[in-house]
Amino acid sequence: MSGDYSHNNNQIDCGPRNNDPHKHKEKHKEHKNKDHKKDKEREKSKHAISDHKDPSDKKHKDKEKMKHKEGNADKHKDKHRDKEKRKEVKSADGKVKKEKENGFSSPGHVKSEPEDDFYHSPKQEKTLKREREEDFESEFKPKKIKIENDKAKGKKRKQENEDVKPKKTKNNKKGEVADGKKKGKKEPEEKWKWWEEERYKDGVKWQFLEHKGPVFAPPYEALPDHVKFYYDGKHMKLAPAAEEVSTFFGKMLDHDYTTKEVFRKNFFKDWRKEMNSEEKSKITDLKKCDFNEINDYFKAQSEIRKAMSKEQKLKIKEENERILQEYGFCLMDNHKERIANFRIEPPGLFRGRGDHPKMGMLKRRSRPEDIIINCSKDSKHPKPPPGTKWKEVRHDNKVTWLVSWTENIQGSIKYIMLNPSSRIKGEKDWQKYETARRLKKCVDRIRSQYHEDWKSKEMRIRQRAVALYFIDKLALRAGNEKEEGETADTVGCCSLRVEHINLYPEKDGQEFVVEFDFLGKDSIRYYNKVPVEKRAFKNLQLFMENKATEDDLFDRLNTSILNKHLQELMDGLTAKVFRTYNASITLQQQLKELTSPDENIPAKILSYNRANRAVAILCNHQRAAPKTFEKSMQTLQAKIDAKKDQLSDARRELKSSKADAKVRRDEKSKKTVETRKKAISRIEEQLMRMEVQATDREENKQIALGTSKLNYLDPRISVAWCKKWDIPVEKIYNKTQREKFAWALDMAEDDYEF
Repeated sequence: MSGDYSHNNNQIDCGPRNNDPHKHKEKHKEHKNKDHKKDKEREKSKHAISDHKDPSDKKHKDKEKMKHKEGNADKHKDKHRDKEKRKEVKSADGKVKKEKENGFSSPGHVKSEPEDDFYHSPKQEKTLKREREEDFESEFKPKKIKIENDKAKGKKRKQENEDVKPKKTKNNKKGEVADGKKKGKKEPEEKWKWWEEERYKDGVKWQFLEHKGPVFAPPYEALPDHVKFYYDGKHMKLAPAAEEVSTFFGKMLDHDYTTKEVFRKNFFKDWRKEMNSEEKSKITDLKKCDFNEINDYFKAQSEIRKAMSKEQKLKIKEENERILQEYGFCLMDNHKERIANFRIEPPGLFRGRGDHPKMGMLKRRSRPEDIIINCSKDSKHPKPPPGTKWKEVRHDNKVTWLVSWTENIQGSIKYIMLNPSSRIKGEKDWQKYETARRLKKCVDRIRSQYHEDWKSKEMRIRQRAVALYFIDKLALRAGNEKEEGETADTVGCCSLRVEHINLYPEKDGQEFVVEFDFLGKDSIRYYNKVPVEKRAFKNLQLFMENKATEDDLFDRLNTSILNKHLQELMDGLTAKVFRTYNASITLQQQLKELTSPDENIPAKILSYNRANRAVAILCNHQRAAPKTFEKSMQTLQAKIDAKKDQLSDARRELKSSKADAKVRRDEKSKKTVETRKKAISRIEEQLMRMEVQATDREENKQIALGTSKLNYLDPRISVAWCKKWDIPVEKIYNKTQREKFAWALDMAEDDYEF
């Protein structure tokens, strides 16, 4: 490389200097009657002076220009040669660059290459070529010719040497390269279309799996000396184990949980288990404990974090990015896949949903000895922290989890899984909706079957048929058996008790009304009054005879019996498939009914949200109104009022302009009228968007649209609707959701039918 540089520098030197003996001879011929001193002065100033009156000087200048041109061409060739060498250096390091580019944007679909393979996709080659051409043009732009002194030459040499090194763009502003020019638009990365490949059989999920394991919660940092805990008004220094648990409670002092008796009782019981004998003997009553200074300390820490400088925040961001790049991806079957939750949950106090009987209990710190690792035998196994070891290392390619452990509150198994955009998750979603589509073909037969079973002589068959009717008609969850006292009192269809329903032969002008009122999944209340068919109503009356309020409504049925029966009706059929089918078919029907061809894009999106809301109501996807709802609605209403005032002003101005145009009758007045009309049209459109947004927010304040959109609605219905009506899919799905449903975006055409 050094030889090339010296050659290049020689080429540079040849341009401005006149060291060739032949050149000197020509010069002496031209200026034979001049003295030597004048000759030197002319040589120094030949490029500085733009015009020479002397014809011999002009001739001399033309010759010098030609020489400079030739020198420049040689320079260009050598510089181009250096660039070719740089290209080779880049390609040799291509893998590292590729991994960097693949880090974030769509890791679930990027194929990582073997280490000895330096192949770049055509798209990447194209981008590199474009950048090289831009650099070439910018560097060889025509410039004014000047004689360079030694200092300038040295500077130029240094600049060219720096050009050979890769340019650092770290501190550049976004969208700029080293020379200050804006980058072209980054070409989209090639996605891994796993849905076009053949699927594994016999339950195999992968052939090769390698990852770095989990990230553990940081160790406990003791409270500073000035932050004190008081018991019965006296300062008491706690041992680290007890102090750590005290901070969990101290952080939550302002929360409603700490006022609940069950929470306080469970916390105090588990806290005492962490105390030493001296602490146990002194601390006997939670009411005498003062956590206020601990609470104030963590509030102050929160404010300090909010007030961090940009540099401090950037440092934290960079560290999080480093951890993500190290632990947030795995290699599965030669493809780099994003991991969803690679961090082990830190210790704390269990909250649960609703009035959970175990709220306030201590979630203990998970340690390497609790962790089971799952990876392939031929992979590089994750290393545990120094001085520790894993509970177990498995090589099970029929499961999709990477890491598992058992939490101490309910003894449930926790998992580290792949991101929703991964192949494994995508395949599972796709299969789920395909099963629901198969149900569509035989749902009429199944409905006829359970209608017939209402007349069965066996009570268990009648109960199964009525339960299936509710699951189908009301999209109820099947419900699971739970051990007494283990979880909150939540029920599903099969576990309904007599107290959860009321029967009305006639109510609000409707016959055979059933009123449901119970806590469903996540302690969300399900309340609904619905008219049912007469025979189903009569069967419910029969099931409730001679039963107490706490007795099971379907005492001869459970989810296992129901799902076994559903498997006999259709392969792969479960109660959840009914829920998915009814949600998707409802969305499709609602979109057909609500979408009008004449509506603009905001109005069509409102129609989509209304169709989505019909599904959310069917599936009982409720939420509490956001705390900031009223404030945000007031802000939006103020904007609407301001926009209305702006529209009134614009209309007055238009009226005035029209009157002015009638008097003047010139082109300028006509143009003013047209401009004002366009302004009014623009303001009206903006106002309409705001009003649509206000309506949408009001209608959805207690409905969670996201749950059904992500889990129960076939995304191909939404994608097809977007394509049919030319709606940008970004208006329906955000970036994360588009990555999750990449298979649907690629598959669905505008004529797709669920």
